[in-house]
Amino acid sequence: MTKAEMIEAIAGKADVTKAASEKVLKAFTEVVKEELGKGEKVALVGFGTFYAVDRPARTGRNPRTGENIEIAASNVPKFKPGKALKDSLN
Repeated sequence: MTKAEMIEAIAGKADVTKAASEKVLKAFTEVVKEELGKGEKVALVGFGTFYAVDRPARTGRNPRTGENIEIAASNVPKFKPGKALKDSLN
């Protein structure tokens, strides 16, 4: 599903305009980014939890040359699905 399809689906389910659903989706993604940037979790009961994890620096290998390279430390976003979401798929 693309962002445009998501906006259209939200507009249909919530009975609002596409412009309003686009604002809501944009606000949601901005809030999640801001909270993860602060090191906080975003928990939506029944859906899941968004959180950030520190990935330490490590040594990798260039597959083309076989040369060792240093990969810098970084923060990466993760998502852990909730029980209700898992159950809805089975």
